[in-house]
Amino acid sequence: MMSADLLVTSGNGPAECRIAVSKLIDILTAEAKRLGCSIEVSSGPMPDRHGPKSAIVSLHGEAAASLAADYSGTIKFLFKSPVRPGHKRQNWFVSVQPIDLVSENTGIVLDPADLRFETLRAGGPGGQHQNTTDSAVRAVHIPTGLTAMARDERSQHRNRALAIRRLTGMLEMLEHRKADAARQERFLANRNLERGNEVKTFRL
Repeated sequence: MMSADLLVTSGNGPAECRIAVSKLIDILTAEAKRLGCSIEVSSGPMPDRHGPKSAIVSLHGEAAASLAADYSGTIKFLFKSPVRPGHKRQNWFVSVQPIDLVSENTGIVLDPADLRFETLRAGGPGGQHQNTTDSAVRAVHIPTGLTAMARDERSQHRNRALAIRRLTGMLEMLEHRKADAARQERFLANRNLERGNEVKTFRL
């Protein structure tokens, strides 16, 4: 089964951009359901009442790659600010980037005591071509609350290993965000919020 991971981020945008991130996650969830894909969302650290600054969206299903490609780029939202009444600006931008969370090149070693695993049926949206045994695995990193899902393999053991690799990739991004300004730009994608070059526009 096809999988694709996306980084959805407001960059260093204001609270309205975090609202746009939440709205985009809702839109992606509805699109994934329509196309027969499953979706897992892991929010970045410390979301507030407006939503997270960033989130990692993992798509699984035959249409995962095409859905990811369709939304990759800058997304523009048009709405009046619910945070600052009377504020004239109505254009808010969100960046969507494909990311590779299963790279072997990582220096992070997870403590098994920090992990919790949940098993579930790999079947679901997209159904007949998926394995329907309890082979899908969700890995939870208890200290951060980050979660990673793996349902690509037929074996629970292999899915467990893949979920750990995805989780490690998420944590590596967070670690590099703290330690390296260049990696911070990659995670927040602030420079990729290209005003006027959006791939989609939503009016709320």
